Amino acid sequence: MANEQATEELDLGEEKPNTTKLILIIVIVAVVLIGGGIAAYLLLSGNGVAEEDPAITEETAEPEVEQGPVQYLDLAPPFVVNLPGRPSLLQVGVSVRVTSESLAEFIEHNDPMIRHNLLNLLSTANAKSLRTRSSKEALQAKMLQELNGVVKELQGPGEADALYFTSFVMQ
Repeated sequence: MANEQATEELDLGEEKPNTTKLILIIVIVAVVLIGGGIAAYLLLSGNGVAEEDPAITEETAEPEVEQGPVQYLDLAPPFVVNLPGRPSLLQVGVSVRVTSESLAEFIEHNDPMIRHNLLNLLSTANAKSLRTRSSKEALQAKMLQELNGVVKELQGPGEADALYFTSFVMQ
């Protein structure tokens, strides 16, 4: 009887697998992996909630410019300038592409200053070099830069997207 009691206490038979512990471990590992995957996705995709930088305030942040349909503004009448040498006259028709109604109104309101700066720029052009396409494109880029410089100087809303020559005559 003592032998039987000792054998029962030792339980020399095969161990029964503890399935509840195994299931619990599998569930915990699965939850950790899924949670880590979701956290990695949110961090890498940039959709996570970003903390607001206290250095940026309403005063230092640039105002939002509403984006609307594309508009083309004609800067009429055409620009006419005298050039040194031959040909001595340049007439350029210009249109500006904007995507903001407020910028379109701003450009129309400040047309005299914009025309003044663009006429000064055009009068410095070299007549002989303006015969090539690349020099015309360079002049076009300078004019757009000058226009956006005036808008920025006067603290206008945004920038013009492009500037186009609608006519280009040299005599």
